[in-house]
Order: sequence, then C-alpha cells, then structure tokens
Amino acid sequence: MINPIFVAIDTPHMKTALDLVNSLAGHVGGVKLGLEFFCANGLPGISDLSQLGIPIFLDLKLHDIPNTVAGALKSTVAIRPAIINVHSSGGEAMMRQAVSTVEECAANENFEKPLLIAVTLLTSLDDEDLPTLGFSGTPQKQVIRLATLSQRCGLDGVVCSPLEIKPIREVCGNEFKLVVPGIRPEGSDMGDQKRTLTPKQALEMGADYIVIGRPITSSDDPVAAVEAINATISS
Repeated sequence: MINPIFVAIDTPHMKTALDLVNSLAGHVGGVKLGLEFFCANGLPGISDLSQLGIPIFLDLKLHDIPNTVAGALKSTVAIRPAIINVHSSGGEAMMRQAVSTVEECAANENFEKPLLIAVTLLTSLDDEDLPTLGFSGTPQKQVIRLATLSQRCGLDGVVCSPLEIKPIREVCGNEFKLVVPGIRPEGSDMGDQKRTLTPKQALEMGADYIVIGRPITSSDDPVAAVEAINATISS
C-alpha cells in the first residue's frame, strides 16, 4: 500500500523545509507545499525540494478567470508536482480549461499528468460561516454540489474534510480521488480546523490521501510523530 500521508510544510524558510523533507523521506507518501512556502520561495524553491525525489502536492488553490488559471498551471505543472489544485468555486469554464491545460502540458512534455483536484470548502469553515458567505444549506450539501461539478468537468478528485468522505463516495464513486486535510491524531490540538477526524477514521471512510501538518511538523521529533500515526493506521 502506498503511504497515504502528505505532510503539510507550512513555513517560509527553505532550510526548515529542506530539513523536514530530508528527515521525513521514506516515512510519508509526500509533502504538501502551500502559499506560505510558495510566496517566500516561488517556483525555484518548489523545484529545489522536488529534486529530493519526494512527491509534492502543490497546494496553491488557484482561483481566477480561466485564462489566468491556465497560465499559472502552465508554469507550475512544468515542475511536475504529483498533485495540484484549483478552487471549484471558480466555476465550470475555469475547471474545464484547467483540465485541458494540464493534459496538454503533460502530453507535450511527455511526463505523467499530475492529479488535478479541486478545493470544495475550506476545513476552517462550518455551519455558522456559510450564511455570511452567501451559501445556503449545510457544509455537506455545498461540498457534494462542488464535488459533483468538479467530476463533471473532468477533474481527478477534490479536497474535502473527513466528514464529507462518505457522501462524496456515494455520489462520485470509488475512482474519484479524495485528498483530505483536517486530520488530527487523537489528543492533538484542533487549531483552526473545525471538521476533523483521526487518520485511521479518515482512511477507513475512504480517503485516498490525508494531509497532516502541525501534529507532525511542530513535534520535537517529526519522524517519531509520523511513525506513531503509521502505527495507528496499520493497527
């Protein structure tokens, strides 16, 4: 079984990121690099980390008009991340152009196409937040609506909270990839996450990949923290 853990490395510091990646290689399935790292180090920083051979989930949550997203994808796909994402709320035209851009880039450069997934609803949001954003219904209904749209547009999967895994599986099937943040090992601080489950619970419910950050990266011994999580998964 491929290790499903992607570690969220949320730091602007290149040395910190390099040290974490070097120590965690072989213990996790990959690393997630988001806006905090990207804004400080850009594509050259992402490229430097990719040279270490660990799969990268490039979590930039692209959300703009279709042509702008397509242009951004052309630049980012060139460094060959394993997973890249856009915001599903960017709409059908944006997502369809994202799909065609990624496929074209991979075909032209003759490399394996990265998984293109869509963010549905941030795991920091819950029922109380949706009305202020103009959304009706529950977080689950909103996530299912966006997941269905993403699948119809040809994306490989979505980012969702652990609480939406089962209903998305029922609607979108088992081949649709689910990348799941909001994962907290038992006893961990919830931080700014509101819709969470443990790693074992999320995987048993059908997550393909789970994203874990601070419980690992803020640990005194990140490798030991990962191994403890791996032990609970396999138990």
